[in-house]
Amino acid sequence: MRRALVHVLAWTLATGAAVTLSWWGVHTVMAGTAYDPPRALPITSATPESKPLASSTARAARPSRSPAPTPTPTPTPSKTPAKSPSPTTSGQVRSYDTDGGRVVFDLGKTSASLVSATPGAGWSMQVWKTETWIRVEFASGADRVSVFCTWHDSAPRVEIGNY
Repeated sequence: MRRALVHVLAWTLATGAAVTLSWWGVHTVMAGTAYDPPRALPITSATPESKPLASSTARAARPSRSPAPTPTPTPTPSKTPAKSPSPTTSGQVRSYDTDGGRVVFDLGKTSASLVSATPGAGWSMQVWKTETWIRVEFASGADRVSVFCTWHDSAPRVEIGNY
């Protein structure tokens, strides 16, 4: 009886240690994946001539693809995107579909913010943010697609480049 009790106690301690270690590992990885919380789209009056700002079923037209500028200097990507100290925008919400995924920006008059970025199947994603630009890069093997939104010297503009 005593021997069985020792085995049960040893099993309980080993299982508890394994669960604790697993939870700590998952928690550490998941803590680094925090993104800005989703924002609601503004409500507008529905008039016959007005167009919706976004739709979950309609795809936006693909913008023309032009080479993307190379930012100088390029910051080291981090797991947690930096909060941009620029003012909150309340401009037009624009979606950009690429081979690597979809990026949605809120484009104001003097700044922009990233609403969402979703990689396509088989693609990974990294995000860099500064006070004057946002870069979203999708990667799959040797293929790269970058979506740049810059507003440092003009109104926000978006450029897409394939590498």
